[in-house]
Amino acid sequence: MADSARMRRLALVLAILAGALAVLALTFVTVRDDALRELHQQLEVTARSRVQALESVLAKQRAVAVVLADDSLMRDALAAPGAGTVARASRKLERLRADTDSAVIYLLDREGLAIAASNWDEPASFVGSNYGFRDYFSQALLRGEATQFALGTVSKRPGLYLSHDVLVNGRPSGVVVVKVEFDRTEQNWAQAGERIMVTDAAGQVILSSRPALRFGPLPAQAAGEVGAELPVPGADWRLVIRAPSAPAAQAAALATGTVGFLLSLLLGAGIWAARARTRAARRAEAERRYRADLERAVDERTRDLTAEMRERRAAEQRLAQLQGEMVQANKLATLGQITAGVAHEVNTPLATIRLLAENGRQMLPEGAAPDVAGNLDQILRMSDRIAQITTELRGFARKATGELGPVALKDALDAALLLVASRRRAEGIRMVLPQIPPGLTVRAERVRLEQILVNLIQNAQEALSGRPDGELRIDLDQQPDRVRLTIRDNGPGLAPGIAATLFTPFATSKPSGLGLGLVISREIARDFGGELTAAPSAPGQGASFHLDLPRLP
Repeated sequence: MADSARMRRLALVLAILAGALAVLALTFVTVRDDALRELHQQLEVTARSRVQALESVLAKQRAVAVVLADDSLMRDALAAPGAGTVARASRKLERLRADTDSAVIYLLDREGLAIAASNWDEPASFVGSNYGFRDYFSQALLRGEATQFALGTVSKRPGLYLSHDVLVNGRPSGVVVVKVEFDRTEQNWAQAGERIMVTDAAGQVILSSRPALRFGPLPAQAAGEVGAELPVPGADWRLVIRAPSAPAAQAAALATGTVGFLLSLLLGAGIWAARARTRAARRAEAERRYRADLERAVDERTRDLTAEMRERRAAEQRLAQLQGEMVQANKLATLGQITAGVAHEVNTPLATIRLLAENGRQMLPEGAAPDVAGNLDQILRMSDRIAQITTELRGFARKATGELGPVALKDALDAALLLVASRRRAEGIRMVLPQIPPGLTVRAERVRLEQILVNLIQNAQEALSGRPDGELRIDLDQQPDRVRLTIRDNGPGLAPGIAATLFTPFATSKPSGLGLGLVISREIARDFGGELTAAPSAPGQGASFHLDLPRLP
């Protein structure tokens, strides 16, 4: 009988526990699903609001392009581009840009040359620049209007270009272009807390609350996220919004804990009632043991949870660090791809320019003005120089072969200087170069050696930015078995804190620097059998770097 009673009590206890667990599980699942649905609805409302804002901006700016395409002053400027007409057109575009909050508005003639622009009085004015190579220009002439999201060739800022053809006597004689930038929109998105992205027809992210995702593929939705997606009317775009689903799990856990607490109260009340039927002594003893066991279990569980939370925080920190390093490495790889792509895309219009200049030179009649022939010769020389630069860019962006051999030091240095020449000329930096024998060769790989030299020269030029007396000096020291190049500048030099971590990954003093250039350059030099070191910095003497390379006969 006693065994039978114990079995019945045990079966009852097990049934109560199973029922309690079922109630807790059902509570958690129900509350979590309701919270997820509510979170998804909130995201859809937010996405709809963001889409409406984008649609309003697109409609407003597209209307500006349409109105300007039918403006008599724009047609007069294209039909008779005199100085007075063009000036009035530029001032009108300037007023419209301020009223419509556009980034810039400009008028292109039939050949793609900007004859009027809202930034006509700025140093980086578009007037006189040719944009015939842009898709928004050719497509507008072909179809009447066009839309293109691209990086500005002058401002280097991304934006949406809305273009419309301008008809003169029923024929397209030019194109009016309105550029829209979304910096403030992206800043507002970043402050909202959700992860918001806008993709184009190819699935590439063009707008994002996180600028690092821009111009990359749409990242996959993480397991702990809830998302919503809506098309943007008036553009071949889709807006994607995502937010962590953790609040739903937290709400479910809180509700489950509340129900569990109530069930615990009910279970405790049942135990208390059962114990009340026993003798007072057994009840007191049982309650004492129960409290002791409960306190011990709580202490053990508290210690376990504390250790688990500590391990989880450490793992999250390591994961965040690895993700940051992966993002930085991906930026470097993307930069190389963009460099090769830009160099490749420039070749086609460049070949056309050279061919047209050569044809124009041959078609000049005898006795033509010498200025015309001189201008055409200047175009041919500039075309050759651009071709040389793009060739060096493609070679610099090309993947290294990993094979070491003799490399002419003079050729590698000349190529590196050519790649960074534009920045040096713009800053007015004086360059002092050594006499390098043409037959002097080192053990290296051409592409990676150029990469080291470009990085060192670029760093020196950035240190000299804004200095009227900037000077960059390269010295050569030849030994029987090695060659040393010293790159020094007369800039502010290296701060003590930076000098100590100069070759540490991701340590940089530049606001937009990655902190990997010198680290990668040193590893390349060591792979050649050489070394890259920084000379001790003295006050007022600038920075100096020594590049040692094995010399080959």
